[in-house]
Amino acid sequence: MVVPHEMAGRMIVRGVVGCPVCKREYPIADGVVRFGETAEAAAAAEAAEPDAIWALLGLTSPGGLVVLVGSAVRLAGELARRMGGVHFVGMNAAEGIAMSPALTLLRHPDRIPLRHAVARGVVLGPEAAAAPWIGEGARVLLNGQRLVAVAETIAAPALDQLAAGQGLWVGQKRAG
Repeated sequence: MVVPHEMAGRMIVRGVVGCPVCKREYPIADGVVRFGETAEAAAAAEAAEPDAIWALLGLTSPGGLVVLVGSAVRLAGELARRMGGVHFVGMNAAEGIAMSPALTLLRHPDRIPLRHAVARGVVLGPEAAAAPWIGEGARVLLNGQRLVAVAETIAAPALDQLAAGQGLWVGQKRAG
Protein backbone atom coordinates (compact mmCIF):
# COMPACT_ATOMS: atom_id res chain seq x y z
CA MET A 1 0.00 0.00 0.00
CA VAL A 2 1.30 3.47 -0.89
CA VAL A 3 -0.38 6.72 0.13
CA PRO A 4 1.13 9.77 -1.59
CA HIS A 5 0.84 13.10 0.21
CA GLU A 6 2.88 15.12 -2.30
CA MET A 7 3.85 14.27 -5.87
CA ALA A 8 6.36 15.70 -8.35
CA GLY A 9 5.21 14.39 -11.69
CA ARG A 10 5.05 10.62 -11.21
CA MET A 11 7.42 10.61 -8.23
CA ILE A 12 6.13 10.46 -4.65
CA VAL A 13 7.93 13.20 -2.72
CA ARG A 14 6.10 12.72 0.58
CA GLY A 15 3.80 9.95 1.76
CA VAL A 16 3.59 6.55 3.43
CA VAL A 17 4.31 3.00 2.27
CA GLY A 18 2.82 0.08 4.17
CA CYS A 19 3.71 -3.61 4.28
CA PRO A 20 0.69 -5.90 3.81
CA VAL A 21 2.46 -8.74 5.65
CA CYS A 22 3.75 -7.10 8.85
CA LYS A 23 1.28 -4.16 8.77
CA ARG A 24 4.02 -1.61 9.49
CA GLU A 25 4.00 1.80 7.85
CA TYR A 26 7.09 3.72 6.78
CA PRO A 27 7.32 7.39 5.81
CA ILE A 28 8.39 8.69 2.42
CA ALA A 29 10.27 11.98 2.78
CA ASP A 30 12.08 13.85 0.02
CA GLY A 31 11.32 10.93 -2.30
CA VAL A 32 13.04 8.36 -0.07
CA VAL A 33 11.27 5.54 1.82
CA ARG A 34 12.58 5.73 5.40
CA PHE A 35 12.66 2.09 6.56
CA GLY A 36 13.51 1.99 10.25
CA GLU A 37 11.56 5.16 10.97
CA THR A 38 7.96 5.08 12.04
CA ALA A 39 5.04 6.88 10.48
CA GLU A 40 4.53 8.56 13.88
CA ALA A 41 8.03 10.07 13.73
CA ALA A 42 7.32 11.27 10.21
CA ALA A 43 4.05 12.83 11.37
CA ALA A 44 5.95 14.74 14.07
CA ALA A 45 8.43 16.01 11.49
CA GLU A 46 5.57 16.95 9.16
CA ALA A 47 3.96 18.92 12.01
CA ALA A 48 7.00 21.17 11.92
CA GLU A 49 5.99 22.72 8.62
CA PRO A 50 6.83 26.41 8.18
CA ASP A 51 3.19 27.59 8.06
CA ALA A 52 2.36 25.87 11.36
CA ILE A 53 5.48 27.13 13.10
CA TRP A 54 4.97 30.66 11.77
CA ALA A 55 1.38 30.74 13.04
CA LEU A 56 2.28 29.28 16.44
CA LEU A 57 5.10 31.77 17.03
CA GLY A 58 2.53 34.56 16.67
CA LEU A 59 4.97 37.12 15.28
CA THR A 60 3.15 39.68 13.18
CA SER A 61 5.75 42.44 12.92
CA PRO A 62 9.32 42.55 11.60
CA GLY A 63 12.47 42.83 13.67
CA GLY A 64 14.28 40.89 16.34
CA LEU A 65 15.48 37.34 16.20
CA VAL A 66 14.15 33.80 16.40
CA VAL A 67 16.29 30.89 17.59
CA LEU A 68 15.98 27.55 15.78
CA VAL A 69 17.58 24.49 17.44
CA GLY A 70 18.60 21.20 15.82
CA SER A 71 16.52 20.01 12.88
CA ALA A 72 14.28 23.10 13.22
CA VAL A 73 17.08 25.08 11.51
CA ARG A 74 15.90 23.58 8.19
CA LEU A 75 12.85 25.87 8.46
CA ALA A 76 14.88 29.10 8.38
CA GLY A 77 14.53 29.84 4.66
CA GLU A 78 10.77 29.32 4.55
CA LEU A 79 10.21 31.19 7.81
CA ALA A 80 12.35 34.10 6.56
CA ARG A 81 10.08 34.38 3.51
CA ARG A 82 7.02 34.59 5.76
CA MET A 83 8.60 36.76 8.46
CA GLY A 84 10.48 39.49 6.62
CA GLY A 85 12.81 41.52 8.79
CA VAL A 86 13.30 38.79 11.42
CA HIS A 87 16.81 37.35 11.81
CA PHE A 88 17.27 33.65 12.62
CA VAL A 89 19.94 32.03 14.78
CA GLY A 90 20.40 28.35 13.98
CA MET A 91 21.87 26.17 16.73
CA ASN A 92 23.55 22.88 15.82
CA ALA A 93 22.26 22.72 12.26
CA ALA A 94 22.65 19.58 10.19
CA GLU A 95 25.48 19.39 7.68
CA GLY A 96 24.60 21.07 4.41
CA ILE A 97 22.63 23.96 5.88
CA ALA A 98 24.38 27.18 4.96
CA MET A 99 24.30 30.58 6.60
CA SER A 100 22.55 33.37 4.75
CA PRO A 101 21.77 37.05 5.29
CA ALA A 102 18.75 35.92 7.36
CA LEU A 103 20.48 33.03 9.20
CA THR A 104 23.46 32.94 11.55
CA LEU A 105 24.71 29.46 12.44
CA LEU A 106 26.14 28.60 15.88
CA ARG A 107 27.27 25.34 17.43
CA HIS A 108 27.46 24.47 21.14
CA PRO A 109 26.89 21.17 22.95
CA ASP A 110 24.43 22.45 25.55
CA ARG A 111 23.93 26.24 25.46
CA ILE A 112 22.48 28.95 23.29
CA PRO A 113 25.32 31.51 23.42
CA LEU A 114 23.06 34.57 23.58
CA ARG A 115 22.25 36.87 26.48
CA HIS A 116 19.09 36.43 28.56
CA ALA A 117 15.74 37.62 27.16
CA VAL A 118 16.77 38.52 23.62
CA ALA A 119 14.70 36.27 21.31
CA ARG A 120 11.18 36.89 20.00
CA GLY A 121 10.70 33.16 19.47
CA VAL A 122 12.39 29.78 19.88
CA VAL A 123 11.72 26.60 17.90
CA LEU A 124 13.11 23.26 19.11
CA GLY A 125 13.44 20.31 16.74
CA PRO A 126 12.31 16.92 18.12
CA GLU A 127 15.84 15.93 19.17
CA ALA A 128 16.17 19.22 21.10
CA ALA A 129 12.78 19.10 22.88
CA ALA A 130 14.45 18.10 26.15
CA ALA A 131 16.95 19.42 28.69
CA PRO A 132 19.11 21.46 28.42
CA TRP A 133 17.54 23.03 25.31
CA ILE A 134 14.14 23.72 26.88
CA GLY A 135 15.77 25.67 29.70
CA GLU A 136 18.09 27.47 27.30
CA GLY A 137 15.18 28.34 25.02
CA ALA A 138 13.23 29.78 27.94
CA ARG A 139 16.32 31.69 29.12
CA VAL A 140 16.87 33.53 25.82
CA LEU A 141 13.16 34.15 25.19
CA LEU A 142 11.67 37.58 25.89
CA ASN A 143 8.81 37.69 28.42
CA GLY A 144 5.46 37.03 26.76
CA GLN A 145 7.01 35.41 23.69
CA ARG A 146 6.63 31.79 22.55
CA LEU A 147 8.63 28.60 22.39
CA VAL A 148 7.45 25.95 19.93
CA ALA A 149 8.73 22.38 20.33
CA VAL A 150 8.27 19.51 17.89
CA ALA A 151 6.93 17.29 20.70
CA GLU A 152 3.52 16.67 22.25
CA THR A 153 4.68 17.16 25.85
CA ILE A 154 7.65 18.86 27.47
CA ALA A 155 8.49 19.95 31.00
CA ALA A 156 9.06 23.70 30.91
CA PRO A 157 8.69 25.35 34.34
CA ALA A 158 9.39 28.88 33.03
CA LEU A 159 6.69 28.61 30.34
CA ASP A 160 2.91 28.49 30.41
CA GLN A 161 1.56 25.87 28.02
CA LEU A 162 -0.69 27.44 25.38
CA ALA A 163 -1.35 24.40 23.20
CA ALA A 164 -0.21 20.85 22.53
CA GLY A 165 -1.18 18.30 19.92
CA GLN A 166 -0.48 16.97 16.46
CA GLY A 167 3.22 16.71 17.24
CA LEU A 168 3.72 20.27 18.52
CA TRP A 169 3.88 21.96 21.93
CA VAL A 170 3.61 25.74 22.41
CA GLY A 171 4.44 27.68 25.53
CA GLN A 172 4.67 31.35 26.44
CA LYS A 173 7.35 32.77 28.75
CA ARG A 174 5.83 34.24 31.85
CA ALA A 175 7.05 37.51 33.33
CA GLY A 176 9.52 37.28 36.12
